Amino acid sequence: MSLEEKIGQMILAGFEGAAAPDASTLRMIREDRIGGVILYKDNIADVAKTVKLINAIKAANAKAGNAPLFVSVDQEGGKVSRLPSSYKKIPDAAVVGKTGDEKLATRMGELLAREVRSAGFNVDFAPVLDINSNPDNPVIGTRSFGTTAGLATRMGLAAMRGLREEGVVSVVKHFPGHGDTAVDSHLDLPVLNKTAEQLAKLEWVPFQAAIGQHADAVMVAHILFPKIDPEAPASFSKVIIGDQLRGKLGFKGVVITDDMTMGAIAKHYDLADAAVKSVSAGSDILLVAHGYDVERKVYKALLNAVHGGKLTEARIDESVTRILTLKARYKLSDAATAVPELQSLNADIGAWLNDVTNANR
Repeated sequence: MSLEEKIGQMILAGFEGAAAPDASTLRMIREDRIGGVILYKDNIADVAKTVKLINAIKAANAKAGNAPLFVSVDQEGGKVSRLPSSYKKIPDAAVVGKTGDEKLATRMGELLAREVRSAGFNVDFAPVLDINSNPDNPVIGTRSFGTTAGLATRMGLAAMRGLREEGVVSVVKHFPGHGDTAVDSHLDLPVLNKTAEQLAKLEWVPFQAAIGQHADAVMVAHILFPKIDPEAPASFSKVIIGDQLRGKLGFKGVVITDDMTMGAIAKHYDLADAAVKSVSAGSDILLVAHGYDVERKVYKALLNAVHGGKLTEARIDESVTRILTLKARYKLSDAATAVPELQSLNADIGAWLNDVTNANR
């Protein structure tokens, strides 16, 4: 692969529109060789249109001769559900966590995977492994399986296994832990005055367990931990990604940032500089939502950083090897997906919901 192709693999981009890939989206695929896309609510219409859109994106990628795309979505259940209303609703993780039944959490993961796979996705940004330890947290709350490390770990890992067993790449989130923040990182930069020792006793417990079960990918959050690294939020901290996640916890899989266009970064840092620092710190994939201009800025920043000596090509190769290994492990393909019939899947979700309801009585 050329350097340009390698750098493209390290970008997972959002795009505009729900009908068909526009000229900008096609440029990202054909010229920048991006490694993946993410669809948000605005990209998703009904099932048939969503499948058609994803198939068109995959066809363009195959025509360009690129490695198969990561086609990703945030489908957690509950309030973070992107798929059309024709899919029977899966509840928040907290509802399932309350049962304490790992088998129900595994089935939740399996059903989430069947949902996303039926529409053509191959990556789900789930499950949330954050612990809901702060009742004032505006962004995690019921997205977490529970308020204790033990419950969040048992149920979160069961859901992760369910996703993987159904052939969907699971991305656990949000390392080093978003459960005790009082600020929504979509809007601004959360600051958490905890030491690494404190995180290890609570927030890291689910992530360490997930790494022990060979988690596919870990999403790193935009949170500043001044007592650990006063200079950089977790998403581009060499201490947090390099020393702690890669070093102390021994994670060898794919590290992906949370969306680099979120307020936590956009309000405080230069995007191009943050992208280069994130890769230098150990990130493999930069999630860049919302359009061609920001994707292009990140792509050029990484390319210029290698040409200018800020990043080595060997560092790029490390990430691309991890990315391509993960794609190969799941036998990803740009083959078209047929428009699914949802009756059987929705019936299975309904039966599982009855079991969840009965377990919570």
